Amino acid sequence: MTHVMNMKQMEQKLQKADRKQSLLYLFCNFMALMIISAYSALMFSPTVQTIFPEGGDSAKQMYMIFVMTLIGCVVFTIYALGLFFRHKSGQLGILMALGASRRRLAPGLFREVLVLSSTSAVAGIVAGFPFVWIIWQGFRLILVDSSEMVLSFDLKCLFVSVLFFLLVVGFACLMAWRYLRKTNIMEVIREEHINEPVKELGRWCGPVGLVLILIGAVMGYGTPFLCDEWFHMYPPSWLSIFYAPVLVGLYMVMLHTVVHGWRSHRKNPYKNIVSRSMMKFQGRQTVNNLIVVTLLIAGACFGIFYLPANGVSAMVRYANQAYDYFYHYRADQNVPDQEAVEALAGKYGLALKDWNECEYITLGMGQVSIIQEEDSNHYTKEYVVMNKEEKVLSEDAYRVLTGQDADVEPGTYMNITDTDETSLYTNNNAREFTNMVTRKQLDTEFAGYLHNNLLSDQVGCSVLSNEDYALISEGLTDDWKGRFVQFNIDGKDNYQFANEFYYLFVNSFDKSCELPYYYDRVQKIRDNEAGEVYWGDTEDMTEVSFEKLDSFSFRVFWVYQPQFRILSQNDFLRSVAVLFMMFLFICIVCMLTALVVCYTRCQTIALNNSYIFDDLKKLGASPEFLSKEVRSQCKNVFKVPTIIGMTAIYMFFIMILYANDGRMLWAEMLALLVCLGILGLLAVIVYAVYRVSVKTIKRQLGI
Repeated sequence: MTHVMNMKQMEQKLQKADRKQSLLYLFCNFMALMIISAYSALMFSPTVQTIFPEGGDSAKQMYMIFVMTLIGCVVFTIYALGLFFRHKSGQLGILMALGASRRRLAPGLFREVLVLSSTSAVAGIVAGFPFVWIIWQGFRLILVDSSEMVLSFDLKCLFVSVLFFLLVVGFACLMAWRYLRKTNIMEVIREEHINEPVKELGRWCGPVGLVLILIGAVMGYGTPFLCDEWFHMYPPSWLSIFYAPVLVGLYMVMLHTVVHGWRSHRKNPYKNIVSRSMMKFQGRQTVNNLIVVTLLIAGACFGIFYLPANGVSAMVRYANQAYDYFYHYRADQNVPDQEAVEALAGKYGLALKDWNECEYITLGMGQVSIIQEEDSNHYTKEYVVMNKEEKVLSEDAYRVLTGQDADVEPGTYMNITDTDETSLYTNNNAREFTNMVTRKQLDTEFAGYLHNNLLSDQVGCSVLSNEDYALISEGLTDDWKGRFVQFNIDGKDNYQFANEFYYLFVNSFDKSCELPYYYDRVQKIRDNEAGEVYWGDTEDMTEVSFEKLDSFSFRVFWVYQPQFRILSQNDFLRSVAVLFMMFLFICIVCMLTALVVCYTRCQTIALNNSYIFDDLKKLGASPEFLSKEVRSQCKNVFKVPTIIGMTAIYMFFIMILYANDGRMLWAEMLALLVCLGILGLLAVIVYAVYRVSVKTIKRQLGI
């Protein structure tokens, strides 16, 4: 008995026959939305936002990598959508050939597209939250755990995911409308077999692309500095457009890879000809995929580089610290004296040695300051009296602490910086110091730098001659005076002693010292006397609290934070755990997305070119030959973006480290070596996924 199907049944049967492409699109869309949802959930999490300094380099790096990931996911989703419709066109063509009108097919097509897109998108958005929670809890379980590591979510992160969802659905509907508009039925039927070659350029495009990548990186990174230097303005966000040559160059490099390859085939023009031809005939898809993977791998590497860049420098700084214990305090605070510290050390069988302490005073210091123009990014520089708070030592006090002579002439001052001269808080243009109690001023001028890593802290420290110090300090009250203390442990140090001493030290301060280091009392007085509100008394100031002694903000920002070597070395990871975990998560997300894109692209080889491998089998091609062609095709998908992405971001990272101060420090070179080792580890992971992809495709093709 003959079974006659109506048009609706025919449509359902064709959809069922093409379910592999539907599942592939569902998977791609689900992964893209899950990655964006997870990234934005963690990025907007109060756990992360309270740790990242607002406007700091860490936050900028996080947002920059997010943009790279967002671009990659957008291109990846559009690619998956295009692949879905290339196969869907066969169904549409058959139904049109059987007499179905476009008006008849439109409701079913739009309904299918909306269901697939919406279902996968919503599932991806929802899955993003448990995904990030599981990874974050894994970090806490395996690496480090603290009260600050408790993850919380802010639902405003859904704004990004919803926008991405609307973008996906919008593109899906637009592409469905585009395919329905086609008039040539035979062209619609054959759509999935039509090649997508790219315009072939000469072999010059590859080298030129590499040059453009370099030019774009230099221009994008250097233009804000030139804007600051030449035009005296804060760089606007649109200056990021100067990174555009990077994308153009990246496209040209990938185009060269697809069309010509990076090896000459003159001697053996038929070597890997099948895989090279498949890559060239599907050039548009391949180029798009290679660009996406390159951006994602670059983002993953840039994220993970944050760990050695900060961790190695911190460990080197702690190891080279001149004294085991160094701290300072205000003279009006009841801080444990030498006898009390020795008694505490005795509880742990420790003896102290090299105890040195001296007095310092805090003065108002003049400085050339940046004055921003109203309603403008432009600024002017002018000298401001009493512009900042400065700790000041006498020549004798400096000699007691450092053992070095500071020959400071009366009427001059010497500013203290670190041994590498990288301190951000130096001041070489002061004209006077001001006693903040009597308002007596001491005229002065800069006489050079002194070098000491422990004294070059965030507030700033200078040295005056003994005569000038005695003169300007007259009338100062104890809240404008303080003491520096430093000592070593005779023998091996003890963490328990350092920890107990830390809590004893902090708890000896009263509430008036519950301030971050960038709360400037001199600026507060100047602003209040001018009838203005000091910004440190507003909500813009990051607060530190004696009730949260183990928090990141307290350990990093407290103005009297001591430097205990053994405590710093052991508690470093706990102190910066949220920062490090965020960038480790970024690396995992970007690398996972890149590997999914590569794996998906290799899967399309099996789906789109299975007939080619079947024809080769019929022509007598051996399994070894077919396996070699599969490996060659997959190798280009994995190898080229990995090499380019890792190399480009590594060179960019070197440029950043060098541009910071015009030189490479030993700690930075050590960090670069660690980064190189990390790249090797990531390359091994990429290679492992490549091997899995090859085995999967060979199994699907029956090789």
